Amino acid sequence: QVQPVESGGGLVQPGGSLRLSCAASINIFRINGMGWYRQAPGKQRELVATITSGGTTNYADSVKGRFTISRDNTKNTMYLQMNSLKPDDTAVYYCNLRIAFTDYWGQGTQVTVSS
Repeated sequence: QVQPVESGGGLVQPGGSLRLSCAASINIFRINGMGWYRQAPGKQRELVATITSGGTTNYADSVKGRFTISRDNTKNTMYLQMNSLKPDDTAVYYCNLRIAFTDYWGQGTQVTVSS
């Protein structure tokens, strides 16, 4: 069973950094669709960043230049490095794996940016 598990969230001051991790229970080498999404209170879930098996990345405009998505196939883990964090980045962050047209979601990790 595919069950991604996120970690690394927490409370950080504006301008700070966090690194999120998503550990997959399967070999991710051939998974083309992997990404991070987030959902703030009262808002819809939105795309943050995606990465293909070849390493091609895509980012929401709101995080370009501040966030970096990456993957380590040897550890079956995906990362999201978040720098220059803003209060608007406060949300629950979810890991997504898309395998054979099926989406698998983690349980989410809370990121709170506040002074």
